[in-house]
Amino acid sequence: MADDDADELNLALLMFIPYRTMESAVMTALKSAGHDISLTQARVFQRISPEGSRLAELADASQVSKQTIGSIVDQLERAGYVRRVPDPRDARARLVTVTARGHELIELSLPVVRDTQSQWTAHLGPERTRQLRQALEALREITDPYL
Repeated sequence: MADDDADELNLALLMFIPYRTMESAVMTALKSAGHDISLTQARVFQRISPEGSRLAELADASQVSKQTIGSIVDQLERAGYVRRVPDPRDARARLVTVTARGHELIELSLPVVRDTQSQWTAHLGPERTRQLRQALEALREITDPYL
């Protein structure tokens, strides 16, 4: 690595910093609306598929053990954000699905996400925003195993 590169933040960190800012804004909005959800719970919650997800899928997507996911889903279920239902594809399996209370979290989050993206577009301009999106979508092709 050249000396000039040593002072530069790596690309992954540069991508994470804006994400963390948006994530913090969403968490603030949820807390302001009376939802007491932890960041860990929120990170698992956002990975639940609209059709429902099995615990193993959530564990894999969240990069934590099945035991940890089971505990987090238990917490989300006690809070009323998710429920476990039989998987119609396999009667032995269960799916974690989002409840009406869980959909409140989504509805509260969407305007925050839109507002943050609008701020980024205002700062970068439409062309640079489009280029950034294209670059990140291209990186997703080689980094997202859930595509």
